[in-house]
Amino acid sequence: MTTQSALERDVILVRISGIEGELAELRKLAAEPLETFASGTGHKLAQYHLHRALEGVFHITAHILARVPGGQATQYKELALKLGELGVVPKEFAQEKLTTMARYRNRLVHFYAQITPEELYNIIQKDLGDFTVFLTGIKNLLEHPKTFGLTVG
Repeated sequence: MTTQSALERDVILVRISGIEGELAELRKLAAEPLETFASGTGHKLAQYHLHRALEGVFHITAHILARVPGGQATQYKELALKLGELGVVPKEFAQEKLTTMARYRNRLVHFYAQITPEELYNIIQKDLGDFTVFLTGIKNLLEHPKTFGLTVG
């Protein structure tokens, strides 16, 4: 019989705090007019903070799925879909938004030179709420781990 390891609450809480900090910085940048954002360092800072927030999302996701039988994945998109299948986030959110976040994480890492200030500005204006949906699901998991067949240490 295999023993399932518990989720590490402290590890997840540190990542949640990190994501929330990155989001606070992104919201400040989103308050700037596009012209200021694009001509100054705003777009570079946004790229940095968005990348760190997305890394946090997928570190948490990988941490959770490593404790679920069959939860291992080799691609970020797979992580997103499996989190939806587990019910931690709504399945539709996982299929549409979380997979888009996975693709954008890869774009930030591999195609960062092609990202325009306007593209980043649009994201921080319209899509930061997706992080809130994710974090709500994770916090619910920490409060009710047995609902998902998990334990928290």
